[in-house]
Amino acid sequence: MRAVIWFVLLFVLAVVSASVLGTNDGLASFYWGSWRLDVSLNLFLIALVATCFALVAVIQAINALIGLPRRAHEWRVARRDRTAQAALRDALSQYFGGRYSRAQKSAQRALLIQSDTPDLVQDNEFTVLGHLLAAGSLHKLQDRVRRDEQLRLALDLSSRSGLARPAEEGARLLAAEWALDDRDAARALELLGELPPGVARRTHALRLRLQATRLARQPHEALKTARLLAKHQAFSKEAAQGLLRSLAFESLDGARDADQVRRVWLSLEAVDRRDPFVAARTATRLSKFGAQADARNALRPFWERLGELGIDERCALAEALVASIDGIGADWLPRLEASLQAFPREPALAHAVGRALAQRELWGKARLLLQQAADAEELPMAARRDAWVLLAHLAEQQGDVERTADCYRHAATLAEI
Repeated sequence: MRAVIWFVLLFVLAVVSASVLGTNDGLASFYWGSWRLDVSLNLFLIALVATCFALVAVIQAINALIGLPRRAHEWRVARRDRTAQAALRDALSQYFGGRYSRAQKSAQRALLIQSDTPDLVQDNEFTVLGHLLAAGSLHKLQDRVRRDEQLRLALDLSSRSGLARPAEEGARLLAAEWALDDRDAARALELLGELPPGVARRTHALRLRLQATRLARQPHEALKTARLLAKHQAFSKEAAQGLLRSLAFESLDGARDADQVRRVWLSLEAVDRRDPFVAARTATRLSKFGAQADARNALRPFWERLGELGIDERCALAEALVASIDGIGADWLPRLEASLQAFPREPALAHAVGRALAQRELWGKARLLLQQAADAEELPMAARRDAWVLLAHLAEQQGDVERTADCYRHAATLAEI
């Protein structure tokens, strides 16, 4: 197609030339002293155009000759730049391939080529990436001293260049990750605290903060971070719920008295306080420190809507109620009987209600429920043993020696398992 276009243009040029230059009526006269030179106007125009082309060609040739050293220098710089880039790519490939010693050597070779070439020294982004790649390789090789030195150089360079600012953020995140690998939670939290607010809210930064706070045994801070990650949808719904629940457990288990348990419970978000498992753990911890009344208050809302919960949640609430059963009031009896009527075949509820009835000295109803719990093999051993011990106390009060001995024997058998 291009040949056709050129062919058409050539014909157009021939037609225009024949039309314009066809009549050779003009003359161009040149005078020099007593000399006179007459030439046709067509010849003069052709010579003028040819002279212009010749002058342009001569000027370009002179420029090319003068600029030859500069172009040779640019070619050498470009070749060294390509060599340095190839070394950096090779270091990256070796790093991902698990050959960390070769990766470190390739990164150092790229940095050496750059430092020996003055025109490439100003590329701070390249230098920072080279130092980071060398530092990452040294981290994998457990050479912490040289790793920290490479990291320091990368941070110093990136702080002085606006173009290398993303590399600086990556360097700080990598440093925090390496601190976690070294089990240095304080250092990791310090590095994460130095991040700009926008970077600190990124998912990867929040994941690192979560690991650091858990390593530093700061479950309350870890719970806040996990809540942010859940909002960013960093976990699946089930995983997020399990993680938040376990962190709430850690916060509650870290309390040393009832007041600390109350403060932790009130500091939890509303969604955490609506979790039956978290409420059950709170009640258990309060009961351990002698605050049975507060423990039952934490459980009360869940017993009002027991039918909306799953069987595992009902079992957890029942175990927590057993732990906080001392001093239970008569106001609990209607809701306990209602729960038993709604779920008559659940041994955990039978044990909790039987325990409450025994606490209120309603032994007739308590005996049947405790016997049901003691015979339920799906119930935990500790709960079954507790039911047998209560049955033994009841038989002992009634003077039934044989029944008392039989109940104690069953309890001792469960204790040995």
